[in-house]
Amino acid sequence: MINNELKKRIISSIFIIPISFFFILKGSTTFLLFLAFFFLVSSYEWIRMNNEIKFKLFGILYLFASFYLTYLLREEFPLKIFLLILIICIFTDLGGYIFGKLFKGPKLTKISPQKTYSGALGSFFLSLIAAIIFIKYSYYLNFDYYQLSAKYNQSLELNNLIFVLIALVSLISQIGDLIISFFKRLAKVKDTGSFFPGHGGILDRIDGIIFAMPTSYILLTLFN
Repeated sequence: MINNELKKRIISSIFIIPISFFFILKGSTTFLLFLAFFFLVSSYEWIRMNNEIKFKLFGILYLFASFYLTYLLREEFPLKIFLLILIICIFTDLGGYIFGKLFKGPKLTKISPQKTYSGALGSFFLSLIAAIIFIKYSYYLNFDYYQLSAKYNQSLELNNLIFVLIALVSLISQIGDLIISFFKRLAKVKDTGSFFPGHGGILDRIDGIIFAMPTSYILLTLFN
C-alpha cells in the first residue's frame, strides 16, 4: 500500500520531471531563465529559514555560484554528461528514501533522524544501477562514452573512472542533503518551504544537486 506522502511525491514528480527536462534540453537562455527562477525561490526559502545574517549572505552567495556552475556544466560539456550527473542525483535521493523505508535499521546521524545506513547504501546502489543503464542505452542520445575523459583510452581504466565518478557524485549529493538538513534542524523546521506538494520546498528537492553539480563541473574541468 502506497502511503499518502509517497503518493504526493509521485504526483508532483509527474509534473516536475518533464518540465525540468524540457528546460534542460533547450539549454542556453531558456535554461538560464529556469535556473534564475530556482535561484530566486531557493534564496527566498534560505533567507526565511535562517535568522543570522552571516548564514543568509553565505547561503545566497553559495546558491548563486552553484547555479552559475550548473549553467556552465550544461553549456560547456555534452548534454549527456549533464543528464548522467542529474540521474545520479535523482536516484541517490530515491534510493535513500526507498531503502530507508524498506530496511530501516541504525540511524546514520543525529543531523537528520530519518537517514539510515541502509538508506545511504541504497543511494549508492540505485544511483549506480541507474547510471549504468543510462550509459548502456544512451546511444539513442548519441552519447559518446569516451567524452568523459580524453586521458583514458583503455576500457578498464575508463570503467574505473566512471565508477569513481558515480560514487563521488552520489556521495556529494548525500552530503549536500545532510548540510541542508543541518540548517533545517538549526531553524527547527521540517521543510524549507511548501512549493511542491509532498516534496516540501525547492531546497528540499535540490539539496543534493546544488552540491553535486558545481563539484562535477570543477572536477570535469580539471581532469578533462
